[in-house]
Amino acid sequence: MMSPTSPQLAAAKPEHTALCELHEIYQDFAGQGGRPLHVLENIELEIRANEVTALLGPSGCGKSTLLRIISGLLQPTRGSMLYRGKPLAGLNPGAAMVFQSFALFPWMTVTQNVQCVLHAAGVPRSEAFERARRVIRTVGLAVFENSFPREISGGMKQRVGLARALSLDPEILLMDEPFSQVDALTAESLRAEVIDLWESDQRNPSAIVLVSHDIKEVVYMADRIVVLSANPGRIQTVIENTLPRPRDMRSTEFLSLLDQLHDTITGQEMPDVPPPLTPAPAIEPIPWARPGEIIGLLEYLDARGGKMEIFHIAADIHREFGQTISVVTAAEQLGFVDTPKRMVVLAPEGQRFVKATMPERQRLWRDRLLQLGLFRAIHSALDRQGPEGIDRDFVLDVIVLHLPQEDFEKMFTTLVQWVRFGHLWSYDEDAQRFTLPEARDTASSASL
Repeated sequence: MMSPTSPQLAAAKPEHTALCELHEIYQDFAGQGGRPLHVLENIELEIRANEVTALLGPSGCGKSTLLRIISGLLQPTRGSMLYRGKPLAGLNPGAAMVFQSFALFPWMTVTQNVQCVLHAAGVPRSEAFERARRVIRTVGLAVFENSFPREISGGMKQRVGLARALSLDPEILLMDEPFSQVDALTAESLRAEVIDLWESDQRNPSAIVLVSHDIKEVVYMADRIVVLSANPGRIQTVIENTLPRPRDMRSTEFLSLLDQLHDTITGQEMPDVPPPLTPAPAIEPIPWARPGEIIGLLEYLDARGGKMEIFHIAADIHREFGQTISVVTAAEQLGFVDTPKRMVVLAPEGQRFVKATMPERQRLWRDRLLQLGLFRAIHSALDRQGPEGIDRDFVLDVIVLHLPQEDFEKMFTTLVQWVRFGHLWSYDEDAQRFTLPEARDTASSASL
């Protein structure tokens, strides 16, 4: 690993001039029946020279979409994206991206995988070879130049991805959860190496934009932390990280900022507020969480005295923090847990569920589903229709009509999983129809 750069060198970097400017960025994608799915809303953001910017937020908040807009891989539905003060048309000439997956060509050697990017950029072959060798040495892979991807470890593969991006000498390095596919020790080493490269005054990148779900990683790497909320993605807050480098993850200041971010995200995703004075919406979104994940959470809590901090839960089960929040939110929506502050506490209904037999669990699950507006509305429609049931499009229309900002396909999949576990309704995949249990024949019951 490269030697750490002193805080004095980092402090000597010039002022943060804007390289990219995003103004009133909106991003929609086509949804069911041509209805738009709103992913980003009114994003105002600068990407500055000599700064590491992190995009942090729950799953589905549009972090990766925003990264692709900055790279020029995706044109926003509305708004303007400027690079060095000029509107960006096509790919961003100053940016290169490191993806979450290694995305290497398995039939090419390490050198060839780096060279292919340079060839695509129009770099002459002789120059491409020298540049490839140089960046391969920079990322510590000199003795693996002629190795194939199958012959190197996950950490080495990600170094090849980093080398490909650096070979283009980018002013802005875009990183989409680049360390999520490697083990913890390798990830720690790669983070330090990337910061060492960025801190060097002798080479690019000048700016790094990092998408991450790892709060500790963000505090270690970033100078500015952009916290996004979801459905659609909006900037909730921007936190300046003024901790000197190199950063000590055990220092009081580091842990204090970590706590601040924890409180910001839990306050956003699991607000600890009294019941509203006005009635809740008749139909509420349901989080993306499988029944098995929710049940696993309840059993996890039961085995640990009935309560645990959500960040400890995410670390223990090795799940992305955003998905952990979704599972906790789903369990709370069903009335199985409470979430005071950062704690997740097994509620009385959750305690009954954990101790119940499987038939009793399914009955409790059915009862809880019918407390939710979405399930009540569809159950009423099924009661009215009788044995004929209702089709998939009817349910999708209910979701889209009442929850136009949500990912309706993902919510539909979640709904089917939830009703199947509780045997609330039957769903025939072939006919794409829902029916009440009384209307099922023996074959349908067996397939459930």
